[in-house]
Amino acid sequence: MPQGKLKQKTKVPNSVKAKKKGSAFTTRARAPIQPKKHKFAEQQKLKQIVSKSVNKSVEQEMRSRAKEGHLNLSKAQLAVAKHHKDKSDAVKTEESAME
Repeated sequence: MPQGKLKQKTKVPNSVKAKKKGSAFTTRARAPIQPKKHKFAEQQKLKQIVSKSVNKSVEQEMRSRAKEGHLNLSKAQLAVAKHHKDKSDAVKTEESAME
């Protein structure tokens, strides 16, 4: 058995009923919001440009190394290499003389 008053439907006043809700998103004329897609696309372009340039330089280096078959050393590097070679040859001859 219900106790108390029964609920009655009430009518909304016309002044409240006529109000329209504003849009959830408002545009700002002086500072428009750019879409995120544009930002990500720009980042992707930059990444792609960098990767292309790196790949190109690596490929050129690999081709040059494969073509040459030997390293180009400067005069100082050649002198050091010759010194170490002479030193190792001298050690080998001393070891063979001791035997």
